[in-house]
Amino acid sequence: MLVAAYVALCLSLAAIVLGDATRNVAVMPWILLGVIAAVDLLLSWPRRRSISVEPVGEVFVGEPFGIALEVSPSTAGLRGHLDWPEGLKGPSEFDLGIGKATIKGEAVRRGTWVFPNVWLFWSSRLTLFEFVPKIGFGLEVAVVPNIRRVQSGEISTTVQSRLFGVKENRAIGEGTEFHQLRDFVPGMDASSIDWKRSARHRSLVAKEVRAERNHHVIIALDNGYQMREEIAGLPKIDHAITAALATAWAAAIGGDLVGLYAYDAEPRLFLPPEPGRAAFTRLRSRTAELSYESRETNHTLAMTELNRRTPKRSLIIVFSDFVDTTSAELMVENVGVLAKRHLIVFVALRDPILEAQVKSTPSDMNDVAETVSTGQLLHERRVVLERLHQLGVTIIDTEPGNVSARLISTYLEIKAREMI
Repeated sequence: MLVAAYVALCLSLAAIVLGDATRNVAVMPWILLGVIAAVDLLLSWPRRRSISVEPVGEVFVGEPFGIALEVSPSTAGLRGHLDWPEGLKGPSEFDLGIGKATIKGEAVRRGTWVFPNVWLFWSSRLTLFEFVPKIGFGLEVAVVPNIRRVQSGEISTTVQSRLFGVKENRAIGEGTEFHQLRDFVPGMDASSIDWKRSARHRSLVAKEVRAERNHHVIIALDNGYQMREEIAGLPKIDHAITAALATAWAAAIGGDLVGLYAYDAEPRLFLPPEPGRAAFTRLRSRTAELSYESRETNHTLAMTELNRRTPKRSLIIVFSDFVDTTSAELMVENVGVLAKRHLIVFVALRDPILEAQVKSTPSDMNDVAETVSTGQLLHERRVVLERLHQLGVTIIDTEPGNVSARLISTYLEIKAREMI
């Protein structure tokens, strides 16, 4: 339309410049343009269009998904536009020339995200106009914590084989929970003989014990502003929740009771330890509701409250983060107090980009400065983790992709060694 108007303007100016003989026809290009525009509108007047979309359902955070759209009636050259909400990302424009499209997106934040409208774009027959209707969409996408490994059965198989399969015979006689009596035979540990019952039966009988179950396992999630920092495309808190739920499922399969504690500037959520898969379902639901906080974590208040709420010795798995030795001072002190009563596993997420930056060769002075500062940051990180280790805390410091496997392996080792 702009090009046609520009041509009409040039013709009108030319007619005016040429003199009185042609000045009367200067308006003719505009009349012709108006007629052509009217014809174009009559030929291209838009029919009412409808959009249908398949429900997306729940999407795991950090995973891709697709939005299947269908427009009726379709038009050649038809395009669409979506404004993506904060928790989702994908292409803003897409082709609908055949009336259908599957838009690939990725979930990057937990929550329920809504697409209120979709815009359609197409040109008129003579390309003088472009139609841009806005159509109510109302598509909802629920992004939930990632439990892909739980659904796959991988964790269940690992835990059952380690605790109840090939290692069952090794667990007997090495635990603290009474299992059964059996006749004493040469080669058995003499300390296992039950002398009172042996006297009653007039033959040697031995006690068999097995690994104790029904331990309390508490997942403690630091949800302060430092856990909003992104690693591998997701906030640290989402990586932590994924690993926490995987471990909670392993603990439920292992016969232990699992609880949840979330905190930032103050304690926010405490679910007392419960057994079975129902506890896992509850944990998954409540972690999905955790918001992304921008407040600094109060470790003193959080650890004191957790210590008060857990009088029984428990396995407490703490997911947290820190910047340097100064900011970590209170965290180390309060985790150390907690470690006097409980068995603590501290989980820190390592940033692979920082590790790669230290190992890379700097090309200029700016790179040298960044490498030195990053190296100092990683050194202080190692100092803090070493201090925690000296307090008897088990440390898991690894990249996000490995944390679930490392944590479950650590949990199974703790169970096998009866450390709780």
